[in-house]
Amino acid sequence: MRSNYRPIGDYIRLVDERNKELKVTTLLGLSISKEFIPSVANTVGTNMRNYKIIRKNQFACSIMQVRRDGKMPVALLEDIEEAIISQAYPVFEIIDTEVLLPQYLMMWFTRSEFDRQATFHAVGGVRGSLEWEDFLAFELPVPSIEQQREIVREYNVIKNRITLNQQLNKKLEETAQALYRNWFVDFEFPNEEEKPYKSSGGKMVYNEELDKEIPEGWECVSFTEIVNIDGGGTPKTSVPEYWRGDIPFYTPGDLLNEYFVLKTVKHISNSGLKKCSSKLYPINTIFLTARGATVGGIAIAGVPMAMNQTCYAMTGKNINNYFVHQLCKNLIEKLKTEATGATFQALVTKDFEYTNVIFPKTNLISLYGSKVKALYKVMWGIANQNEKLRLLRALLLSKMVRVEKEKTSLAYE
Repeated sequence: MRSNYRPIGDYIRLVDERNKELKVTTLLGLSISKEFIPSVANTVGTNMRNYKIIRKNQFACSIMQVRRDGKMPVALLEDIEEAIISQAYPVFEIIDTEVLLPQYLMMWFTRSEFDRQATFHAVGGVRGSLEWEDFLAFELPVPSIEQQREIVREYNVIKNRITLNQQLNKKLEETAQALYRNWFVDFEFPNEEEKPYKSSGGKMVYNEELDKEIPEGWECVSFTEIVNIDGGGTPKTSVPEYWRGDIPFYTPGDLLNEYFVLKTVKHISNSGLKKCSSKLYPINTIFLTARGATVGGIAIAGVPMAMNQTCYAMTGKNINNYFVHQLCKNLIEKLKTEATGATFQALVTKDFEYTNVIFPKTNLISLYGSKVKALYKVMWGIANQNEKLRLLRALLLSKMVRVEKEKTSLAYE
């Protein structure tokens, strides 16, 4: 065994506390991104007394389907005192928090190397489950509690900054959305006198196709009359390494990291694009996930990039893409409701062809674009900062191993 490395099983114990008295009502689920999320499970008629109670600084994990997902979902409860989760999830806690910090252990679970190890040991056919005994045998370095606290503190500084940036971007995007709704849903765009159109007596006319009144001079058109829709492709694994360059490649999984996409892990070069039957889309292209777990997810490119075959690329026909982005967001819930598919929901081109939308006067669309352009520029700047912070976070996670190596080398000097 490596110096100062110990099996996880030396530090944790299982906890099996059931909600017998129904005192705990907050129901949480466990995501593949290693977070607790509000549960969307249908619990009608379910005996909630069988659900497990998880308390602050305790962990829950899933050892099912690890090989299929390529990850072991595991999360630490920190934000609330207690909750209930499915009885299918093992719950565990650290035996002595003066020897191993819960936050330090959670950092170890966050490392991509941990997921690779879990995937390698997963057994049980296509879905591949991880045996609990194998999980307990996984080793990790356990430096002094002081070193653990320092590493956790540095990690939280980065983590909190990323979270703050995401919240700021959400507020900025909500501002762009609010202006869109005010102008193109509530019809309170500025008239010639810079006053709100509808509330200032602007003329409204009834539209039969939409079954409502719209401003005079506006039209009702098919979505595809004003927006181009295109598809993507997946890079072949046979693309030589020397073809790989600095062109970002977008996949729906990037939505888990950043709403406004700038860069992704997968990159291909111009010659690589020809080999993977994909194409390069310009800045401001809207990517809409057509199927899969994130169906209906929307992102807007901050740099030119390619995309995979599970997405649609959308660009305006002689209208700015900031307007198209918000138009898509307003349509998506309706499209998701009408999505088809057996295993996964799916959005097909006919969903868009048969969807009518209000088409304002083009000068108003241009004015909207000029108003929100600065907002999008700031959002992309923040997203780019988060990409750099994630790289820094990854380096810090690798430091968990280096601390042990440095300590060992000093012992031999």
